[in-house]
Amino acid sequence: MKYTQDFSAQISRLKEELQNADAIVIGAGAGLSAAAGFAYDGERFEKYFSDFGQKYGFHDMYSGGFYPYETPEEHWAYWSRYILVNRYMDPPKPVYQKLFELVKDKDYFVVTTNVDHCFQKSGFDKARLFYTQGDYGLFQCSVPCRDKTYDNKDAVLRMAKEQRDMKIPTELIPRCPVCGKPMTMNLRSDDRFVQDEGWYAALGRYERFINAHKQTKTLFLELGVGYNTPAIVKYPFWRLTAQNKNATYVCVNRGDALCPESIAERAICLSADIAEVFDA
Repeated sequence: MKYTQDFSAQISRLKEELQNADAIVIGAGAGLSAAAGFAYDGERFEKYFSDFGQKYGFHDMYSGGFYPYETPEEHWAYWSRYILVNRYMDPPKPVYQKLFELVKDKDYFVVTTNVDHCFQKSGFDKARLFYTQGDYGLFQCSVPCRDKTYDNKDAVLRMAKEQRDMKIPTELIPRCPVCGKPMTMNLRSDDRFVQDEGWYAALGRYERFINAHKQTKTLFLELGVGYNTPAIVKYPFWRLTAQNKNATYVCVNRGDALCPESIAERAICLSADIAEVFDA
C-alpha cells in the first residue's frame, strides 16, 4: 500500500511517534548513505576513480569492485582506494549526525546492511549497532581458515598512499597471518563470509532488544532500504509491527515507500529525501 497523504501531516505524525516511543529500532539500507552523499557514480566517482574508469571502462565504484583485475597489485590498488573514500572518509552531508540527534536520548537499536561505519562515526553507541553484512574496515582470510576478522586501517592507508599507476607494491598485498593465503574483504557475498565473535555478540544484543520490546510502544524506522536484501530489515519490520499492536512502522524511501495493507493504519510511508525528512 503506497501512501499519498499530505507530507506535512505525515511529518507531524512521525515527530509525535518519535517523541512518544518507548523504543526505536532503526533499519538502514544504502539509501541512507546515499542521502548523506556517499554516491558511487557521477562526480564522486570521477573525483576518486577517473584513472581506473579510463583504463578499465567502468563508470561506478560498484562495477570496479567486481572487475576481474589481472593482478592482485591492481585489485588492491582499487580496493584500498575504495575503502579509503567509503570507510575512512566522512560523507559530505551530516545526515547520520541529524539522525543521531533525533534518537540519542531514546532507547534505540540499529540494524543495517550498510558496511561504511557511518553510524559509529556519527556518535551511535557501538553496543547498539548490528552490521549484518560486514564492514569495509575489516579483512578476513579468503579461505577462510578461521572465523576471525582483522582491522585494516593501517594496511589500507599504506596501500592507498604507496600505489603507483593503479598498482600497489607486491609486498603490501595483504595475507592471512595464520595460513598465508590472500586476505579478502569482510563483506557478505558468498558462504565464505566470516561471522566472527563480534558479529554474533551484536546479533545477540539485537535479538535481546527486540524480545524486550515485543509489546512496548516501538517505532520501527526503516530508512533507505530497497529489495536487494529485504529479509534482513524490511520483512522483519513488517512482521514485528503486525505482531505488536503498540508498534508503528515508518518507511522513508524516495519512490518506493510502501507497506502491507495489514499494518497500514499503524504505518507512515514517506516517498521523500531522507535528509529533507530529518530537517522537517
